[in-house]
Formats: sequence, C-alpha cells, structure tokens
Amino acid sequence: MQVRAPITIITGPLGSGKTTLLRHILDTLPKKIAILMNEFGEIAIDSKIIAGKNVEMADLGGGCVCCSLLGEFEAAVDEIIDTVDPDIIVVETTGVAEPDALVFDIQESLPRVRLDGVVTVMDADAMVKYPQIGHTTRIQIQAADTIILNKIDLVSPSELGEIENKLHSLNKTASILRTQRGRVDVDLLFGIYQEREQAPPHHVHQPEFESFSYTSSAKFNRQCFEEFAESLEAEVYRAKGFVRFAEGIYLFNFVAGRWDMEPFAQEATELVFIGKQLSEHKEEIISRLNTCKQ
Repeated sequence: MQVRAPITIITGPLGSGKTTLLRHILDTLPKKIAILMNEFGEIAIDSKIIAGKNVEMADLGGGCVCCSLLGEFEAAVDEIIDTVDPDIIVVETTGVAEPDALVFDIQESLPRVRLDGVVTVMDADAMVKYPQIGHTTRIQIQAADTIILNKIDLVSPSELGEIENKLHSLNKTASILRTQRGRVDVDLLFGIYQEREQAPPHHVHQPEFESFSYTSSAKFNRQCFEEFAESLEAEVYRAKGFVRFAEGIYLFNFVAGRWDMEPFAQEATELVFIGKQLSEHKEEIISRLNTCKQ
C-alpha cells in the first residue's frame, strides 16, 4: 500500500506573513518540499519570492483554491506526487481563502495524501488596529491546528494577552506560537496529524477585496516612492511586489499602513495592490506612483 504524502495548509489573512513563514521553512527544514501556491492578484508575486530555492512549485493563480480552483488543485497534487514524490506538500492559500472547503476536498477527493495540519498565520498588529474579525478570518482561525501569532514586536504585552484570549475564544484547542517574521521551530508545524471530521462547508465565498497590478521597466526615485508608500493606508490594505531603484530592485511589503523593503533579485517593477472598493482609487494611485519615475 502506498504511503500517503502529508499535506499542510498554511492560511491566514492578507499580509499576515504566510510567505515569510514559508521562506523560513524552506531555509530551515532539510526535507524535499513541494509547494502549491494560490495568490490574490494577477501577478504571482509570492511565487517569484520563493522561486529559486531548492523546492518544487505549482502556482494556482487566477481564482481562489477553496472554490473555483479545486479541480486544478486536485490535478496539481496528483502531478506533484507523480513527478516529485515529496516528503511534504505545503499549500499556501490566498488571504481570502476559507480553508474548511480545502480540508474537505483533501479528505474526500485526494486519497494519495493525508492532511497533516492547518497552520493559520495571524498578524498581531493588524488584530489591534482592526479588532473586528470578519467571516473568512474567523474560519481561518477556527480551522487551525496551530496558530502562528506573528509580528508580536509591534504590540504591547497587554495587547498580546488580549489577542491570545480572543484567539482562544474562537479556537480552544490550537496551540499558539508567538513569533517575529515567521521564525518558529519548524518541527512544531509538521507531523501533527490528527483525525478530524470536516463536514461539507456551506461555502458562500464573496471576497470583499479587490486588486490591481502595476508593471514598469522604469527606475523609480526612492524618496518619492517612500512618500508614496506612506500615503497608501487610506485606500490600500495590502501591497506587495518589486520596485526598481537606481541602486537595485527591492522587495516591497505593505500591510495596514506598515511597510518595509529588502534587496531582491528581480528584473523590473511589479506590484499588486489589494483593498476594499479599490477600483474607485486605482487611477489616482497609479498617477501618484507614475510621478516617482525617473
């Protein structure tokens, strides 16, 4: 009898640190890992961040893996097992995915894998700034076997305690691992296989976020771009991608008013912007960004 490949789902809200956690896993776990990545936006930014590492990847773009891409997901899993035979399969969902539908599909339609666990990444600072937990985030928390409470350096000890109490109120059994930049003991994330019965989800998936993409081969003035980043919070919740300056290309990450950059090897500026009712602000955002071209 063929041994079923363990599959781990990494889920969590937009910008919580899922890809950062994935980079840490790839840097520290000495196993053959295959990744199925589902992104929100036309450009697969996260796939490009991970690409080049010693890993096999499949990109599930163009929709949400928890509903419109389930058929593609099943086919990708089978192909990875046939061609790679990995030790571990990791699925990174888009921040608007509801993992209960994915768990049900794994159990019902993928006999060659077994669900090892659901890891939900939560942004401590965003939970303080936006304390109201929406429908999708609630499902992501409730589905977790392990909750990665990320960015704890951005909140006070008292706020941290309140956040953990809120998480425990929604999921009494999941372990909570505090971390900064996704740096956790990866042995705590895998091999946690537990029997679970996932009922068919009543899936009414209506994402409240919109996105648009921006590309350019031009170089950008760094000071102007940093001022642009500071101006985004009113319209944009999440932005990510690569920006080309005179001194090189940088990976840009923006979440809920916070942003950072790090040098990264890419060829041109590619950005994805995500927010609510974003189509109303798209032209103005692009116009402001274009003024930073050199």
